Order: sequence, then C-alpha cells, then structure tokens
Amino acid sequence: MSTAIGTPEEQTFLAELIAEGHILPSGEPGVYGRGMVFEDVRNAFDALVTRTGAVDMPERPRFPPVIPRRTLEKAGYLKSFPHLCGAIFSFAGKETEAMTLVERASRGEDWSMHLSMTDVVLVPAACYPAYPAMALRGPLPQGGVTLDLGGSYVFRNEPSGDPARLQMFHQREMVRIGTEVEVLAWRETWMARATNIFQQVGLNATLDVASDPFFGRGGKMLAKSQLAQGLKFEVLVPIASPGPTAVSSFNYHQEHFGTAFGIQLHDGSVANSACLGFGLERITLALFRKHGMKLSHWPSNIKTQLWPE
Repeated sequence: MSTAIGTPEEQTFLAELIAEGHILPSGEPGVYGRGMVFEDVRNAFDALVTRTGAVDMPERPRFPPVIPRRTLEKAGYLKSFPHLCGAIFSFAGKETEAMTLVERASRGEDWSMHLSMTDVVLVPAACYPAYPAMALRGPLPQGGVTLDLGGSYVFRNEPSGDPARLQMFHQREMVRIGTEVEVLAWRETWMARATNIFQQVGLNATLDVASDPFFGRGGKMLAKSQLAQGLKFEVLVPIASPGPTAVSSFNYHQEHFGTAFGIQLHDGSVANSACLGFGLERITLALFRKHGMKLSHWPSNIKTQLWPE
C-alpha cells in the first residue's frame, strides 16, 4: 500500500493537478473535490463506455453508495477485505451524552465512543447492491441478465499520497449473470472492447492477469488461486506511481454471489456472475498525465473520441 506522503513524482503530479484546479484538496489523503474540467473529462469517458456497451442493451438500475450491513456480510467481504471496508456510525444517545460529545469535539478530543454502528455501510464495489436485487426476482430468464450500474461512488479505506489511490471514487460497473459460458464470453468481449477504448483515447494500456488485495496470510493463498485460475484481469496504464496503475478490472466470480444471495437461473441452477469496472478518476488522471493539464492542448483526435459531434 502506498504511504500517505507519496513518492516525489506522485507529489509533483498532485501539486500540478491542484494548481490547475482539477483536484480540490480536503486535507485528508485520498479525499478530493474535482474541478469542472476534471468532471467534464470524467463524464466524457463515462459516456464513451456507455456508447460502447449499448449493443448489449443492458438494464440500467441505479443504487445509492450505501448498502445494508448484512449485504457486506453475506458477500464475504469482511473475510477477504476487512482492511478496506467503511462502516457508518451515528449518534443514538440522550441529550446529556450529546453535550459531552460536543464538548469533547470542541476540545479536539476523541468523541467516537459516543457513536454506535448503524445498519448500513459504504459500498466497496458498485456491483454489490445488484446481487440481492437480482435474487429477489426469483429464477432469471433464459440468457440471464446484463446490468449497467453506471458510475457509482465506492469507498476503500486506503489513504495514500498517490493521487490515483482515492478513498472515495467513481467505479463504472457492469455485471453479467448467467451460465458459466455466457458470463465468460461476455467478459472476454469486454476485455477486447476496453483495449480498444483505451487505444481510442491515446493511453498506453496493458491487459494482464491480476489478483485482489486479500487480507492476511490466508489472503495470499486466495490471491495465488485467483491468479492460477485467471479469475481477474486488469488494464494497467502509467499515471504517477513507479509502476503502471490498474484502471479497469474484469472479474469472474464463478458461483460465489449466486450461492451467497440465492440467485437462480431459469432452470433453478445457481447462477454464475462476472463484473467489470472502470476507475473513472484514475482514467481521467491518466488522460491528464498523457495529454497535458490543459484540455485546449490535447490532440484533436482524442477530443473527438471523447466529445463526438
């Protein structure tokens, strides 16, 4: 994991982004506002993904950036990524306790003991709300379902000085639920599409097998198994870190979410699933890194791909 300070190159890149107004610092590592030009680029790339995937005619449900705590538990997230999760706490005491809380906060003291965990948590991956929602439908139609979940905010507890490693960011997520053959074919199609998308916008992208940042000693075994089975692929592009940064991932879950949430296919069998995600802020940062801080200086063919007439 990167430090909260960042490498000299990361610090320089962050300073340039702030000076240009693309990034608005909050005082906390990995928590930034975005300027108007930054958002224009992010939304333009998001629209390019939408145009590319329109041929699939996906459903387009939208979910908030919080989910029930039980969804996180059923999905097995705490077993694999307890270090990344974000639980939401709130005050549920009486007036005297509230006064003590305010007094402690005003003195700069710890006031967390006055809060208790709520029944909702921050979404760690934009696909998580979709699985219980699909299970509620009962057996899915023949051919399964394809979902475009849009560019939802997700949270990862990993403060860093690397401007490409955010605690809260937009993850453009799509999900395919069906048979093993259907979801693997869909994933292969999207890996090819993504490669073409990154070529269109002039990014030097590499597709490679990858693993998730599983927690602890057991996580090392899970990562080895994931790599060996080719369950996860990532697109890597240069941004500011010493090595290339993952900006997109393609994940085959097998029957994990189908079993966890009881998602059935038309014949009553357990569904397989796959998802893909584009890290929209990272891709936007990569575009500024490659083409320059001023949009007016970008190559015309790149701007045409992002803002077609």
